[in-house]
Amino acid sequence: MSLFSGYIFLFIGIVAGVSANSFAKISEGFSTLYPSLACIFFMFICLFSLSKAMTVIPVGFTYATYGGLTITAIAIFGVLKYNQIPNIYGIIGITLIIIGVILLNTLGKTT
Repeated sequence: MSLFSGYIFLFIGIVAGVSANSFAKISEGFSTLYPSLACIFFMFICLFSLSKAMTVIPVGFTYATYGGLTITAIAIFGVLKYNQIPNIYGIIGITLIIIGVILLNTLGKTT
């Protein structure tokens, strides 16, 4: 598998992770059937995609990128759907997460 394919799988994992977290919110603690099933389905897709990405992208880079971008996307989702506006410290934290992901993927090296 090529590095490009690894990043495609990572992107799919991020989208599936955001979807799973979104359905987790509307499943009401897994008490609603269809959102609960959708959450489990997207979590399966997420973990499958991440495992495929980790075959060509180092584990730390894959998981740090997944975690950072998923957290950022869920925060944006919360703003758009639920009007949950983070305070200044939340905004600074999310900005630092994005900067960290960029630094990791552009300047980070593994041996």
